[in-house]
Amino acid sequence: MDLFAHGVGGAKDLPIPAEYAIAGACAALAVSFTVLALAWRTPRFNTGSPARPAAPLLTEIVDSPWFRGLVRAWGFSFFLYVAAAGVFGKDLAINPIFGVFFVLLWVGVVPMSLAFGPFYKAISPVRTINWALARLSGSDPDVGLRTYPERLGYWPAALGLFAFVWFELVYPFNAELGPLRLWCAIYVGVMLIGGALFGNRFYEHADPFEVLSTLVGHLSVWGREQGRVVLRSPLANLDLVPVRPGLLAVGSVLLGSTAFDSYKGSNHWTRFIQTTDMNPNWVNLAGLVLFVAAVGLLFAGATMLTGIHDVMRRRELPAEFAHSLIPIVVGYVVAHYLSYLVEYGQQTVILLSDPLSNGSNLLGTGNRAINYWLSYHPTFLAMTKVAGVIVGHVLAVVAAHDRAVRLLPKRHQLTGQLSLLVVMVGFTIGGLALLFSS
Repeated sequence: MDLFAHGVGGAKDLPIPAEYAIAGACAALAVSFTVLALAWRTPRFNTGSPARPAAPLLTEIVDSPWFRGLVRAWGFSFFLYVAAAGVFGKDLAINPIFGVFFVLLWVGVVPMSLAFGPFYKAISPVRTINWALARLSGSDPDVGLRTYPERLGYWPAALGLFAFVWFELVYPFNAELGPLRLWCAIYVGVMLIGGALFGNRFYEHADPFEVLSTLVGHLSVWGREQGRVVLRSPLANLDLVPVRPGLLAVGSVLLGSTAFDSYKGSNHWTRFIQTTDMNPNWVNLAGLVLFVAAVGLLFAGATMLTGIHDVMRRRELPAEFAHSLIPIVVGYVVAHYLSYLVEYGQQTVILLSDPLSNGSNLLGTGNRAINYWLSYHPTFLAMTKVAGVIVGHVLAVVAAHDRAVRLLPKRHQLTGQLSLLVVMVGFTIGGLALLFSS
């Protein structure tokens, strides 16, 4: 099924020497850290200065019931349209639900959240269903039967994200309509039960797609302050990511799964799968778990090697610095899924005009052709992919440095960051190596 041959791209798409790209990326990180060490000695993000307010009219529009209702109605209508394709459509590769699920939802939510903030939260179909059920029962959708346990934090979202990447990268029948229907049905069922128990706060912590969108949305310029829409620098917004249990787990799943997706297509892994006597599905699962665990353990270990002697305080540091993984995740998405999103995204829009695969053209997009401009310009594509990895890591270094000068004692503010810098350099080398070897 061509849709699942991810447009990661490998050496054939990157007409630049791998060693030059890796050396340049490492140099960029080293120079960035040196400049920060010399010129950035006090925290600069969210130090008490008010953010720049957006136009008052924008706040009025965004907060108006008609606008929110319109966005919610659009999101739910699209959900019903795609659900109809999933329920009544044919079990064929041209069923648009596959492209919506694996391309528009999983990858497309990243650029939409960068542009508009927590995009999925505004269009979430499970939030809409929960709101409708609450209205019918005369209850408040924000308040459930119980209070959401703070100790759970983002752990349910991390589990949901892992369930998605397992289905995408490991499950052997993900190209069949039946298993996809089941996955979506379980997702909707769990979300509705959680919303009834804990209210909308459950979605903020447990909905894998909303958590992904909200975290990436912290790299947008849009924010809130005293009920108003404000403009902030993306890194200042990123610094406001709530420090909650499971935040590092979410980042590890996102980053580790993207890295494994690239490695899974490499010649080394393919040869290993073909020659081993073990079940390839279990081997792929083990590889996915290993990549996710490696990201989490390396990052946690690096942030704990800061020189702080308080054991309890040291254990809190991985969560405090976990927000710095978000720019790296976005950079990896650009590097590994850019052409996949652009080209298969177009194909999905075309297929959406024929949800039942009967030759209809309901949306008027059925006769359009896919524009392969990116594939026809490999140098531009290569530079964009490499830039995505480098810029993501540089922004991560800046975010981590500002948090370090705020949290760490003065004698450890620079030396305490060296271990994390080494890990980020390793992530950079690994990311670019995977990009060139896949």
